[in-house]
Formats: sequence, structure tokens, C-alpha cells
Amino acid sequence: MIDLRTAFPRAWAKQSGWLLWLLPLSLLYALVTGLQRTLYRLNIKKTYESPVPVMVIGNITVGGSGKTPLLIELVRYLTHEQNLNVGVISRGYGGNQAMFPHIVQASDLAKDVGDEPLLIVQQTGVALAVGANRQAAIELLLADAEKKGRSLDLILSDDGLQHLALGRHLEWIVLDVDRGLGSGWLLPVGFLRESADRLETATVIEHGQARNEGQDSPYRMHLVSGELEPLSVADRHVLPPLPPQQVHAVAGIGNPSRFFNSLRDLGFEVIEHPFADHHPYQVSDVQFNDDLPIITTAKDAPRLQGLIHSNVWILPVEAYLSPECYSLLYTQLAELGVLKERRQTHR
Repeated sequence: MIDLRTAFPRAWAKQSGWLLWLLPLSLLYALVTGLQRTLYRLNIKKTYESPVPVMVIGNITVGGSGKTPLLIELVRYLTHEQNLNVGVISRGYGGNQAMFPHIVQASDLAKDVGDEPLLIVQQTGVALAVGANRQAAIELLLADAEKKGRSLDLILSDDGLQHLALGRHLEWIVLDVDRGLGSGWLLPVGFLRESADRLETATVIEHGQARNEGQDSPYRMHLVSGELEPLSVADRHVLPPLPPQQVHAVAGIGNPSRFFNSLRDLGFEVIEHPFADHHPYQVSDVQFNDDLPIITTAKDAPRLQGLIHSNVWILPVEAYLSPECYSLLYTQLAELGVLKERRQTHR
């Protein structure tokens, strides 16, 4: 049976000819999304305006673009260097919708709250509410802050760029310049959620190595790999695998090839095991009948917890932004009036 979650990304990467047979669906998608925008613009459909400024971090493409590492770095910068009380909302894709909205705890399970929200909380300790209803998530986040005797200065929305029911004050779009915009078609012929002209309405943060001659943006980010960490506490005193060792690379993220290439850049010989984004792992997915180490991503780690008990390693990544990104953010926050101290610092 064909898994469309992996078949489409492969076809988009190759720009397979059979995708053109789906052109009527792309035109229908454009019609429906255009109608949605019109209904909100005419105020026929209502937009929720949060009492606290909202900054949306999203993308216009399907698949990984580096959005989650960027959000984690922004939480770090805003809380530690700008002294702001920040909250985060997320749809909680892959989680248990029956328990939403929900304030995520570091001890929660990925199958309950989603892998990305759990990763964000575990790495930052930020207050984060999950729920498909963004208004309900924000209201829960504000109620939780009030209960703890604090107020929020800014709410970051993990994705939600296309969620027009959510009002927002800032939008940052992460653009994977290595992958580009593909064929330029909307779903499903291409991998665009919105047309390219959407990039003109928000701050675009370019992620990747590619350069457009004469069009370099000062607003850039790149990911830096950290040291391998054991998935299991039982391996905390075991030495991690070292290049050029052969390893199994397991990734159920939006762009697995980026992860595989990162491991190759470190010198490993990689056996690729790509899965669909947010893939719910089973034991059979990670049984390889050998003793080679397994390396996975920080996002995949919570979904693999308990399935394998030794010789599994996590490759963490950290987002590094150009100084211009921090300068722009500082200016934007100053214009919103949310800065507590007029100081601008970044690493």
C-alpha cells in the first residue's frame, strides 16, 4: 500500500509528471483558500484578537523548514535577554485532541500533546498550551499565567500562519532556500500552502545554504548540530558512536534528507530510514537485525522512547540567527510596546 505521506514529498522533490493530473485539485484548493481569506477580510468570519500581542512563526510550504528550532531560540532570546514573560500556543498535531486545550508539562507523552510542543517545553520550560482552537489555547495560557501571579508580554504561535481565525501582530515565515518553492504550485501539485506572494506580507527568515545572486537577505538562520545524547538513561555512561562509523539514521520529520545530510557532514556512513512527519513509531520500524547504533532527531526522540532501550542516540540542533534578525525583532517589539528594558543583546 502506498503511503501518501511519503509518496507526495518524493514526487514534489522530483517534480514528477503525474502530479499534473491533480491540477484541478490545486485550482480547487486555491479557490477555497481564496474564499476563506475574503470571508475574513469582509468580517463575515470573525478573527479572535488576543489581549496579548501574538507573533506567528510559520511557513508557506509543507514539510520541515526549521520552524521549531527557530521558535526555541526566540523563546531563549526573549526570556533570557529581553526579560519578557513569553507563552507559546501550538496545535499539538499528533496529540490527543480529547484532552485539549492543555498546558504541556515536560513529563507529558508525545502521543498525548504532540512531539513539537513537548520538545519546546522540555528544552525551554516555557508555558505552552496545545489545542486546535487557538482562542481556547490562548485563554487557557492567560488563565494559567494569572493563577501563577504573572502576566504574559508576548505569545508565540507555533505555526498557525494559515489559521485566519487567529489575529496576529507579527508574522515570521521560515523559508528553506535549499528546497525553495518547488514547482510553485499550490497543494497537491506542489508543496505550497499559499502562493509565493504571501512572502511579501511578512518577515521572511531564510534558512539554508543557497544564495540568490543579488538577492541575499540579511535575515538568515542556520542550524548547528550538538553532541550526541543517549535516548536512554541506561546509556548515559556509554561513549556515543564516532565517525566514520556506519549508523542507522531514523527521522520522521518534515525534511528527513536534511537530517541525513547533517550526519554525513559529521562523517558518518548513513543508512537512511525516512518516515512521514510525526510518524507514530512501532517496534518493527526500528528493528534492523544488527548491532549498529541508531541516531535520530530530538523531535523523533519522544516517539521512540520505550521502543528501543540501548544504543540509540539523539542529534540535537540549535538555531543561530544573523544579527539582523535580532535587530529587526527588537525594533518590532519596541513598536508593539512589549519591551521591558530598552536593551538589545544577542549571542
